[in-house]
Amino acid sequence: MGSKDVITGVPFADLVLMPLKGTEDFVAEVDKAIISRRKEVTIPKNEESFYKDYLKTSYIQKPGLIRFGTGEGKCELNATIRGVDLYIIADITNSSVEYKASGHINHMSPDDHFQDLKRVIAATNGKTKRINVIMPFLYESRQHKRTKRESLDCALALQELVNMGVSNIITFDAHDPRVMNAIPLASFDSINCYYQFIKTLLGSFDDIKIDSDNLMMISPDEGAMHRAIYYANLLGIDVGMFYKRRDYSRIVDGRNPIVAHEFLGRHVEGKDVVIVDDMISSGDSLIDTARELKERKAKRVFAICTFGLFTSGLDKFDKAHEDGVIEAVLTTNCIYQNKDLFDRKWYRSVDVSDYLAAIIDALNHDGSISSYLDPADKIHEFVDQYNKGK
Repeated sequence: MGSKDVITGVPFADLVLMPLKGTEDFVAEVDKAIISRRKEVTIPKNEESFYKDYLKTSYIQKPGLIRFGTGEGKCELNATIRGVDLYIIADITNSSVEYKASGHINHMSPDDHFQDLKRVIAATNGKTKRINVIMPFLYESRQHKRTKRESLDCALALQELVNMGVSNIITFDAHDPRVMNAIPLASFDSINCYYQFIKTLLGSFDDIKIDSDNLMMISPDEGAMHRAIYYANLLGIDVGMFYKRRDYSRIVDGRNPIVAHEFLGRHVEGKDVVIVDDMISSGDSLIDTARELKERKAKRVFAICTFGLFTSGLDKFDKAHEDGVIEAVLTTNCIYQNKDLFDRKWYRSVDVSDYLAAIIDALNHDGSISSYLDPADKIHEFVDQYNKGK
């Protein structure tokens, strides 16, 4: 972070960060980054009144989320939020958060987290100057389109938030950003972590050669192709794609099982390859793709995915690494990370707290975030330095 990144200008309103359960550690890092950024700002003379409470020791204000014995809940505010620019941060994937219902221990589901989010909005609406929701993993984003008689959950959730008075909705790497069409008059931003991934990957493996003879970006399916193309165009390398041939005569765990992964693209023999996707769920598809690449004599297989859910545990990734199938997996820290991940040699955490802090700071000043949404110049600069050995 440099001083050139610091936003100047009058803030929209007093900034408040409100972490929901399971986001406390991540929001604490975002809070530190905002404090650091604002220490570099020089407040113009005769404008001090516009910067009241601008530099704080912390911008965090925790909501009182209470559970009754039945498992029902409510939100109580512990301090005033009147007239503030409120940023509510929710991690709907964090199943490690527990609560009691009729004496039983329950793990919070995405539905539980979303209901808590609505409780906080209901308690704060009408008092704040603006409500912003930051939901790194967009609720029900995998159910973003209707292909038959089925619910359209993501669109309904977005409409519900807007109808409750939310002004801005910010998410990371939405499964399909076109779901924003459900709320055409509202502000919706899906931000990607291209620069943070490149920085972490090249910082962890300084022997990667960035040219079309030694490196290739891989999309595991047609849905992730735009991500792979973005990286490939910036780095000046080739791109390849797998498409999943499915058995549409059967349904297993709510989906048609994959019969085979078919590859489209140039040869990968002797090259490092990087698989790009938005999420790792069970990890089966990712590992299958990596095995297919190794069978085609790829040198090393890296995977960069915004969300590491690892819903079926880590053992299969341990074995894939031991077998030489996967060299490393990179995921961000914007959602819950299993503590066991950090003991794995194959895992790299990508810190996006400073990135989100910069976006929040810009929005709080009603500033543009376009430079953060398209970090092409920063990536080019970093890669140039990397190629020069710096």
